Amino acid sequence: MSSAVSFELDGQKFVALNGGPEFTFDEAISFQVPCETQDEVDMYWSTLSEGGEEGPCGWLKDKFGVSWQVFPTVLLELLGDPDREKSQRVMEAMLSMKKIEIDDLERAAAEV
Repeated sequence: MSSAVSFELDGQKFVALNGGPEFTFDEAISFQVPCETQDEVDMYWSTLSEGGEEGPCGWLKDKFGVSWQVFPTVLLELLGDPDREKSQRVMEAMLSMKKIEIDDLERAAAEV
């Protein structure tokens, strides 16, 4: 027996369908949480990972097994920098992190 529920998170509407026990959560379904500040990253990271599992590069699974990527929006800007060496340093810094730290990304971008 399947059932559906509608809900809203931070102004975004979602519909979830329970298709039965043969359909479980995996990385095929995930949510991104873009954050403007480190305080936002920290808050979402600690809230969503509580009782769950921290992963690399801003990814985590919550206590229900749902995958989330919590990332600062500045990451996209830094990775898209036309200076390929700079963007590569940012990528390497991000790959070494679990929760993404803006200061560490900016330090990597500023290295010469």
